[in-house]
Amino acid sequence: MKSLQDCANERILIIDGAMGTMIQRYQLQESDYRGTRFANYPSDLKGNNDLLNLTQPHIIEAIHKEYLEAGADIIETNTFSSTSIAMADYDMQELAYELNVAAATIAKKATAEYNAKTPDKPRFVAGAIGPMNKTLSLSPDVNNPGFRSVYFDEVAAAYEEQIRGLSEGGVDILLIETIFDTLNCKAAIYAIKKYYRESGKPEIPVMISGTITDASGRTLSGQTLEAFYISVMHANPFSIGLNCALGGQQMRPYVEELSNIASCYVSCYPNAGLPNAFGEYDEEPEDTACIIEDFAASGFVNVVGGCCGTTPDHIRHIADHVKHIKPRLKPVLADTLA
Repeated sequence: MKSLQDCANERILIIDGAMGTMIQRYQLQESDYRGTRFANYPSDLKGNNDLLNLTQPHIIEAIHKEYLEAGADIIETNTFSSTSIAMADYDMQELAYELNVAAATIAKKATAEYNAKTPDKPRFVAGAIGPMNKTLSLSPDVNNPGFRSVYFDEVAAAYEEQIRGLSEGGVDILLIETIFDTLNCKAAIYAIKKYYRESGKPEIPVMISGTITDASGRTLSGQTLEAFYISVMHANPFSIGLNCALGGQQMRPYVEELSNIASCYVSCYPNAGLPNAFGEYDEEPEDTACIIEDFAASGFVNVVGGCCGTTPDHIRHIADHVKHIKPRLKPVLADTLA
């Protein structure tokens, strides 16, 4: 099978859309989240989408297949919150490793089915590593700026456990995504390097995707896009990009800036526009696809897809709009300074 690098050289790659948006369509209730195994669990579990890897794996697999059918080259595991720190909200810290292995196994099963049908068009599984629900750079207490609810070593250890589960589950890529705090991202990078160094396994490609939170053009922890890029480029990522927070129209100047400075591939998977008054996304698949097509035609991107509010229909339209456009060329870097 062709490698991820081979595929990226040939065409713009398509990453899937929102997992949460698709799960909402099933209108699951508390009992659906609990299943048999957690029927008597003392905490409320509705909304713990990652738990569905264990209690409703057929739903997660069905969603993966919808995105693969729509044309996705890369699907993300359902593990956005599968760290011991994030799972503490449900008193399920001890399930973190198991959740990651299960999610990776489900996604690999789905891609294996499609790869068997069309081996000339390989599909890849990206292990989704979310930003966590706690931040290293900011205090949760406005009256005590120096206070931290979590520390670097704790975050790194939680990420390493997640990475171990994803790796042992067989993912092809690790995707550190929706980064609003660069220090959390650095902890994830540290955990990746530590895990592969100590395990002796060959490293797999790493994708990094940050979030510009508003019109200031900065991450939540205050960095400009260029500062964010410089802060994480030591990871030698396969790609760097942006996702979430903004729709494609609002994201355009930042994607253009990133394409001008990045020495690796560039990814972009925006929300389906900005949320309405009810927190829902109204941007139609054709509209999202036209925005992404502009990014592609302008030579900004190598990997495109969707985030909050996007569906298989969005991914299908995006894939159709960019299929004949050449991917962004990586800049040729000098080996030495003049």
